[in-house]
Amino acid sequence: MRVEIWSDIACPWCYVGKARFEKALAAFPHRDGVEVVHRSFELDPGRDKSDVQPVLAMLSKKYGMSEAQAQAGEENLGAQAAAEGLDYRTRDRDHGNTFDLHRLLHLAKEHGRQDELVQIFYRANFAEERSLFTEGDERLVELAVEAGLDADEVRTVLADPTAYADEVRADEREAAELGANGVPFFVLDRTYGVSGAQPAEVFTQALTQAWGNRSPLQLIDQGDTSAEACGPDGCAVPQQG
Repeated sequence: MRVEIWSDIACPWCYVGKARFEKALAAFPHRDGVEVVHRSFELDPGRDKSDVQPVLAMLSKKYGMSEAQAQAGEENLGAQAAAEGLDYRTRDRDHGNTFDLHRLLHLAKEHGRQDELVQIFYRANFAEERSLFTEGDERLVELAVEAGLDADEVRTVLADPTAYADEVRADEREAAELGANGVPFFVLDRTYGVSGAQPAEVFTQALTQAWGNRSPLQLIDQGDTSAEACGPDGCAVPQQG
């Protein structure tokens, strides 16, 4: 069974939701039969790469709230994160364009290191003092290397703005086609969807239902004939008549 997770590194509920989903997945009896794939979704795709601002200022402008209200929201998020065992800095974080992060996540997917890099990016954005957005490409290289990627390959991708750009845009188009207008958005076997950072119990129910309702393979009626095939014991050798 495949679970696809549309998310953005700038999304705090994606950070919390991933932890809740993983709690459910860790206890799922068929854990080894579940493949998890992370898909790209930008919350702020029109933001220029050079446009970095404090989170509180961004929230105040975007939602028309006071900075005190924005800070209260951050404190609530911090409590929710702490309940899942996550570190979360409720003050002095910044917000920026995440397109390069998504491009690197597609690179990491090719090397089987996607989940590691997703978690490292989340930690860097929500728990660490150093910024993901103001220290330049070498900060991203450092984090990608921590996830097991090659530094030179990462630099090559970052230097070419077209590298994995199509893959990011394809994920985003697919999210729209599936009806996802917010993240996190979980899709189980392209049959069931779960929206938001639901409690672990909801993910447990979704996993159980999706696993149990998988359709068995339906073979086309072949009548009285069958074609030759290979199996564990070898291949049938045609006999001359």
